Amino acid sequence: MRLRLPVRGPAALKVLAAAAAAAAPVELQWGSPARERAPPGPGAAPTLELESGALLFSPNAICQFFFLRRGDASTDLGTQWLEWEATELQPAATTALYGRLVLGRTMAEAVGVLREPLTHMEQSLARTGTAFLTGEAPSVADVVVWGTLFPVLQEESSVPAELPALRTWFRTMTLSDPCRAAADTVLVPTALSELTSHLRQQPGPRGAGAGAGAGSGSPAPSPASPPEDEGSERVLTEAEIAAATDAWARGAAALPKPWRPQTPVLPVEGMRNILITSALPYVNNVPHLGNIIGCVLSADTFARYCRLRNWNTLYVCGTDEYGTATETRAVQEGLTPREVCDKYHRIHGDIYAWFGISFDYFGRTTTPKQTIIAQDIFRRLLARGFLLQDTVEQLRCQLCCRFLADRFVEGTCPMCGYGEARGDQCDKCGKLINAVELKSPQCKLCKGVPTVNPTEHLFLDLPKLQQPLEQWLELSWASGHWTPNARHITRSWLREGLRPRCITRDLQWGTPVPLDGFRDKVFYVWFDAPIGYLSITANYTDQWERWWKNPEQVELYNFMAKDNVPFHSVIFPCSLLGADDNYTLVNHLIATEYLNYEDGKFSKSRGVGVFGDMAMDTGIPADVWRFYLLYLRPEGQDSSFCWSDLMLKNNAELLNNLGNFINRAGMFVCKFFGGTVPSMVLAPEDKRLLARVTLELHQYHQLLERVRIRDALRCILSISRHGNQYIQVNEPWKRIKGGEEDRQRAGTVTGVAVNMASLLAVMLQPYMPSISSAIQGQLRIPPDCFVLTHTFTCTLPHGHRVGTVSPLFQKLEPERIEALRKRFGGGQAKQTPPAPQPPPAPQPPQQELAIATGNSPEVLAPHGKQQ
Repeated sequence: MRLRLPVRGPAALKVLAAAAAAAAPVELQWGSPARERAPPGPGAAPTLELESGALLFSPNAICQFFFLRRGDASTDLGTQWLEWEATELQPAATTALYGRLVLGRTMAEAVGVLREPLTHMEQSLARTGTAFLTGEAPSVADVVVWGTLFPVLQEESSVPAELPALRTWFRTMTLSDPCRAAADTVLVPTALSELTSHLRQQPGPRGAGAGAGAGSGSPAPSPASPPEDEGSERVLTEAEIAAATDAWARGAAALPKPWRPQTPVLPVEGMRNILITSALPYVNNVPHLGNIIGCVLSADTFARYCRLRNWNTLYVCGTDEYGTATETRAVQEGLTPREVCDKYHRIHGDIYAWFGISFDYFGRTTTPKQTIIAQDIFRRLLARGFLLQDTVEQLRCQLCCRFLADRFVEGTCPMCGYGEARGDQCDKCGKLINAVELKSPQCKLCKGVPTVNPTEHLFLDLPKLQQPLEQWLELSWASGHWTPNARHITRSWLREGLRPRCITRDLQWGTPVPLDGFRDKVFYVWFDAPIGYLSITANYTDQWERWWKNPEQVELYNFMAKDNVPFHSVIFPCSLLGADDNYTLVNHLIATEYLNYEDGKFSKSRGVGVFGDMAMDTGIPADVWRFYLLYLRPEGQDSSFCWSDLMLKNNAELLNNLGNFINRAGMFVCKFFGGTVPSMVLAPEDKRLLARVTLELHQYHQLLERVRIRDALRCILSISRHGNQYIQVNEPWKRIKGGEEDRQRAGTVTGVAVNMASLLAVMLQPYMPSISSAIQGQLRIPPDCFVLTHTFTCTLPHGHRVGTVSPLFQKLEPERIEALRKRFGGGQAKQTPPAPQPPPAPQPPQQELAIATGNSPEVLAPHGKQQ
C-alpha cells in the first residue's frame, strides 16, 4: 500500500499514528506543501492507494482501514467518536491551530476555542472510568482524536488542570510509541514552518480572526462563537453566480403559493404527508428547559419548517397522564389523580402556548379513545399469540391492602447502601432496582413494612417479535433519518436479545385490562402511553386511521430525548407489528442528548434551573428562549444552559448581528428612500452576494431535511453576517450624499439588503415565530412570500412600501443576568455534572430488565418521563 502525505499537519499525524499502531505495511511518500494549495480536496489530503488500485482520501477512513485490516471490529461507540471528531472537534481544532500558527494567538486562547469539546471528552472519560475512549485499549477513535488535538496542545500541561481524566488520556496517548513516532516525524520545526506557510495560503476559518477589530458600526465576531460557526468560504463558480442572479430576477411571482391545509389536516394524495409527534410529557410536574428542547420545541421547529416547504403536516402531542407517578403526585398534593391531571394539563398547555409551540392538537391520554384503541391493540396481540402470562413477586402493603408500585416503596439500595432509594432506581448511584431487592423496604403511603407476595401479570413476548422488528428496522434505517444515538441505543437492545416485558400493573389509575382474571389491573404506562399518539389524533379527527394506518402515504417523525428511544424504536413498534393492522411506524426517530443546567441538573425540589412557568416570569421574550435553546440544542452531545452565555448570544448574535442587520436594512429604506424600496442595478459584487446567500440557503435546507436543527440556525446567522459586512463595505449612508452613481449604488445596496431581511424573516419563522412576524409587519412582506424554496428571490421589488421599522431585540445587562442566575441557582453547590459518553446509551437490556420468570416487573422509566 502506498501512503501519500502532501502536508505535515493533523491529517498526516493521525494517519501515520494509525499506520504504526495497526502495523500497516505502507510505502510512505511526502508531497510538497507549496504545490498543494486551496481549495482543499483530495490533492491536499492524505491518499492511500490500496493493493487493488482503489484510493482512499479521507484521513479518518484511512485510519479505520488500518485498524480493520489488523482485525479490530468496528463498534458503534467508536463510530460515534469518529463522527463527533469530524463534526464537532475538527472545526474547533482547525480554528485553534490557525489562530496559534498564523495569527500568533496564545495557548490559553487556543484552549478557549477547544473548551467545549475538551470538556465533553473529560465528562465521557470520567463517566466510563476507562483509560481510553472506547474501553481499556486504544482504538482507532483514540488515535484520530489525539491526532486532531496534538498539533494544538502538544504538551500535557496545555490541558486544563480541571480536566484530569483528559490529561491522563492525552499523556498516555502522547507517550505511546506510535503517537510519539508520528509526532516526531510530522511536527519537527521545519515541518511546522511548512505547515504555517501552507495555512497562510489557505482561506482562514471564518471567525478565526475574532476580536482583531472591525470597522466602526460593524460588530466584530465573538471570540466565544462555537466551532459550528467556523468554516472556510469556498470559491463561487460562475454558474452559481449566474443561477442566483437569474433566480433573483424572477421575483416573487416564481414562488409557489403557500399550502393552506383543510381542517382537520388529513393526508393528501400526491403530497408529502408529514406526521410529527413529540414524546408525551408526563403530567405530574412542570417541564424544565431540557424537557422543552428535547421534545416539543425541537418538533415544533421542524413542523414549522415542513409547513413552509408546503408539506402537508400534522403535529400532535399531549400529556401522558396514567401511571404511578400521577398517583404519587395526587397523594402528595391531597388531590385525586383526575384533579392532578387536569391541573398539570393546563399548566403544560399554558407553557407551550407561551413558547409558541404550534401543535395542530394538544391532547391527553386519559380519554375514552385511549381506552378503545389500547384495548383493541391488546386484543389483537392476544389473538395472535404475542402475550404471555406469568407470576411475579411484588411488595404488598397489608395496611393499605394493595400491591405497591415502585414509586410507593423506599428503602436501602442493595448496591451502594443509600438509605432513601426508590423502588425503581437509586438516586445516589443511579442503578436500576427491583423493588423486592430493596433492603428494609417501607411503604411511602403509611410507612408500614411491605411483604413479598406473588401476583399474576401479562407480558409482551418480545423474543417472538424480534425478527420482524429487525427486518422493519433495517428498512427504516435505510430510508429514514435516525439520529446516531437512536441507532446505537436500539442496536444495544437487539444485540443482547429481547426478553418478555410485563405490560400490566396493580394500580387503579390507568387503562383497564379487558381480560378475565386481570380486570383489577391496568396497562403499564410504557405500553399504554405511546398509544396516546393514536388516541390524541383520534380525538382530533375521527379519520385518525388515515394518518396511523397509512404507511404508504405518511412519513412519521418521532422527537424525544435519548432516554425514550427504546420505547419508540423497540417496544412500541413491536406492539404495532404484533397487532398487524397496517399501522404507520416511525420513519425518522430524532433523539437529543441532555441539556444540563449550569453546573449540574435541573431540580424543581431544590429550586435549581429554569422551568417552563418560571421562564414566563423572567421578562425575557419567549423567542429569545427559543433561540438560545435551539442554538445549544444537544444534537450530538450533552450541552449546558448558562446564564452568561445566554446574555452573550442575545447581545452578540441577536442584537448586534441579526437585529442590527435587519434594522439597518429597513431603516435605510425609510430614512433615505421615503419608505419605498429603491431601484436596484446589480453589480458583480451584488451577484456574488446573491450566490453566497443562496449557498447558505441550500445548506439550511440540507441540514433541516436531516433534522440538524441547531446547525441550520447557524446558516441564518451567517446570512446576516454577510449582510452586515455588505452594508459596512458599501456605506450607503455616505453614498446617498454623493452623485447620481453613488446614490444609485446606495439604492442597490439598500434594496438587496432589505430583500435579504425578507428572506431571513421566512427562514427565522421555525425558530423565532414572533420575531419573524414582527419583521413581516415592519417590512410589509406579502403573506404569499412566506414559503421556502431553494432560491433567493427578490420579494420586495422596486416601489414596495415598508412599514414602521423598530429594533427587534433588547440588550441583556450583566446585573439582570446575575440576578436571574442567583434566583434560579437554588442551594446547589458547584459539582461535577453527570457527563455522558458519546453516544450515551442505556444499560444493556439484561441489566435494565429484570423480567425473567419469577422476578418483579421491569423498572426502566416509562415513556415520556422527565429527566
